[in-house]
Amino acid sequence: MRVLAVVPARGGSAGVPLKNLALVGGVPLVTRAVRACLAAELVDQVVVSTDHDGIAATAREAGALIVERPAELSGATATSESAVLHALDALGADPEVVVLVQCTSAFIDPEDLSAAVRKVLDGEADSVVSGLPTHEFLWTAAGAGVNHDPAVRPRRQDREPQFRENGAFYVMRAAGFREHGHRFFGRTAVQPVPAQHAIEVDEPGDLELVRALAPFIDRPEPIDVDAVITDFDGVHTDDRAYVDSDGREMVLVSRSDGMGVSLLRRSGVKVLIMSTEHNPVVAARARKLGVPVLQGLADKRTVLRDWLHIEGLDPARVAYVGNDVNDLGPMAEVGWPVATPDAHPRVRAAARVVLTRNGGSGAVRELCDRVVAARPEPPAQPAAAVRARPRFGPVAIGDTLVGDGEPVYVIGEIGINHNGDLDIARRLIDVAADAGCQAVKFQKRTPAICVPEEQKGQIRQTPWGEMTYLEYKERTEFGRDEYAAIAEHCAERGLHWFASPWDVPSVEFLEEMDVLVHKVASAGVADHQLLRALAATGKPVILSTGMSTLSEIDAAVEILGTERLIMMHATSTYPLPPEEANLRTITTLKERYGVPVGYSGHERGLQISLAAVTLGAVCVERHITLDRTMWGSDHAASLEPSGLEHLVRDIRIIEQAMGDGVKRVFPGEEAPKARLRRVTA
Repeated sequence: MRVLAVVPARGGSAGVPLKNLALVGGVPLVTRAVRACLAAELVDQVVVSTDHDGIAATAREAGALIVERPAELSGATATSESAVLHALDALGADPEVVVLVQCTSAFIDPEDLSAAVRKVLDGEADSVVSGLPTHEFLWTAAGAGVNHDPAVRPRRQDREPQFRENGAFYVMRAAGFREHGHRFFGRTAVQPVPAQHAIEVDEPGDLELVRALAPFIDRPEPIDVDAVITDFDGVHTDDRAYVDSDGREMVLVSRSDGMGVSLLRRSGVKVLIMSTEHNPVVAARARKLGVPVLQGLADKRTVLRDWLHIEGLDPARVAYVGNDVNDLGPMAEVGWPVATPDAHPRVRAAARVVLTRNGGSGAVRELCDRVVAARPEPPAQPAAAVRARPRFGPVAIGDTLVGDGEPVYVIGEIGINHNGDLDIARRLIDVAADAGCQAVKFQKRTPAICVPEEQKGQIRQTPWGEMTYLEYKERTEFGRDEYAAIAEHCAERGLHWFASPWDVPSVEFLEEMDVLVHKVASAGVADHQLLRALAATGKPVILSTGMSTLSEIDAAVEILGTERLIMMHATSTYPLPPEEANLRTITTLKERYGVPVGYSGHERGLQISLAAVTLGAVCVERHITLDRTMWGSDHAASLEPSGLEHLVRDIRIIEQAMGDGVKRVFPGEEAPKARLRRVTA
């Protein structure tokens, strides 16, 4: 870290109580200071030193680190230097340059700040102070000239400017600052700042002045809100009324305002008109715009507060546009108070934004355009999606929706890894629940049907001794009592449970156990008798597609239908080598069948399953085990507890990282953009 900016911001202030939290242009002074530092190209880190919890929370939200300032350094006599030295010691920081930035300056240009830092980094100065160029003649109370000889009055253009320290920022070589304990040492230079940036807020009058200037100095920005509320007279109109011989009023409005309001409504922003008068002109214009109107309001502030509560809106994300003093109350209730340029001076001073167009001349349209500019554009639909088969919505499994746009449904595949031991099954259920899975899955067979005749009599070595393969399969199969216990334990742990039936009697068994969903193992894709039994249940079906051709899948889908179908891409190699994963098949299946598609994995590790999520897998199924070295055919390709925990954790991170596909600049990019972006013609 080369450059550290420290913003001292104590809670006490004699002139303006809690001055550092005072709003200027709708933004606290401490936030304005932090933003200026973050936007300065050469500032690496920003720290706020404070003794006040509210200031700390506000500064932290703005992007600053917080150093708690001890009481002995927070009194009225404490120096800013002491706060900076304490911050350096508290952080253990050893920057090349330290910058002292004061919240009392509401307008700090990040480019001025970087220019001052550059003077120190380049060796032009050891310390730099911000100052206002001036040609003023100064006098003592006794009538003596301070910076001039009263007998010789040179012309302004013949005098070199002098600089008035404005207290905005001080840049110092850190080593020299530590050595001298003061902000001025060695070669001191001045960084000129413009007059409009040189006002220090020490008294209430100063605060009113910078508030009045803020709408004209602050750079325009998109207005990110969920609702826009407007006054009528002076906002939708030029504040004049035309009266005919019968006493009927007419007003002048802008046609462009109507299109602006329409754009707002299409983008999902709520719009409301509020008026102190009760006038049919107002009602007629509101009907034309298609927005609600509240008229005859004696207390607009209270009515606004109630409306926001009813609509469930965050006041910080609401804009109110006004032009006269009766708008000051509602403007104080919202995060974006807005004024027309010809508004009353007090209204302009209270505004975070002052528009450039007058009421009746496009003021509403200007505001609408700035609000719409902050709204994300819906992503363009790719041509492939247009050509795809109709998409079905998410499939409900119990109380959980599984499909595009929903959280990935993670299934811990216990299968036969319980080795016929109910205690192991319970422990595996706990592993899945602790990792954050939504479901566990078993396999259900009628061994006399599923075991091929030629294999039934084959002798197998098992943990229970030597036995036939049929005896082994029967030994590891759970019955009604075991599944009742499994259902109870899953309910206690908040998990769904289901199984892959391998034969029709197993479907009937699982139906009696009232499972929420059925799973077709890859081996059953071509078992049409089984598929018809599953389709007859009317329950959701998860269809694995390993070792299957598209024509075989077509036939299965013809039987199962697509209304309650979830498909799983799978490759039935145990363990799965990466070159056989073929994850792009997830997209192929989605486009061909128009149903939610997940991934059933048999690989070692997590990478392939996580990649499947990035390709749109709506559910992920992985075999789980207590120990991969346990006896059994599926343990080696299974995840142990820590692996499953990492898988679920990383899936949730990926879900957040995928976003919505709308390209935009995020808040966290604003500071580096301001520091790093070069724009050339």
